[in-house]
Amino acid sequence: MVFYFTSNVVQPPVTLFMGLDKYENEDLIRWGWPEDVWFHVHKVSSAHVYLRLEPGQTLDDIPSTVLEDACQLVKANSINGNKMNNVDIVYTMWDNLKKTAAMEVGQVAFHREKEVRMFRVEKRSNEIVNRLNKTKREESIDFRAEREKRDALERADKKRMAREQREHEKEQEKQRQEEAELRSYNSLMKPENMTSNYDAGNDSDEFM
Repeated sequence: MVFYFTSNVVQPPVTLFMGLDKYENEDLIRWGWPEDVWFHVHKVSSAHVYLRLEPGQTLDDIPSTVLEDACQLVKANSINGNKMNNVDIVYTMWDNLKKTAAMEVGQVAFHREKEVRMFRVEKRSNEIVNRLNKTKREESIDFRAEREKRDALERADKKRMAREQREHEKEQEKQRQEEAELRSYNSLMKPENMTSNYDAGNDSDEFM
């Protein structure tokens, strides 16, 4: 079961989501998308909250209001973090999450620490949390099937782009050849390159 929340502080609204428990967090870690941003309370047990970006977007593209919503949601879903002030929330792209067999369920590390960012939440904002909770819905998701569907669409899109690129290159090559032929023809038509039937003052129709 996955919990979905709608953040309508931007238009169009964006969706935040988190697993029911640490076991579903494992599935989210395993079958996450490259476009997913992962949020967690720093050094404190909490829910794993995700924000799905559009393809090509980065952490720098997250609006500050959406960032605030995501971090407030994480804090509110931490037993200890929810009671604390000045809580740090860490966030990074999904592909920066590192999971090894020796780790406990729901535990993660990072491949590249420099790509982990931190957001300070001074205190809980009931206004934000209540607004998000009003949009809460539950869905049963096949994480693996969703990821495989996403990857299949990406492969199809890459094939389409490669085909269009090949067609574009072929058209460019055809255009270059036509331009080269035109330049060659124009060169032949220059007066200095043209010949005449009149040779050295003799008329070719006269015979001795």
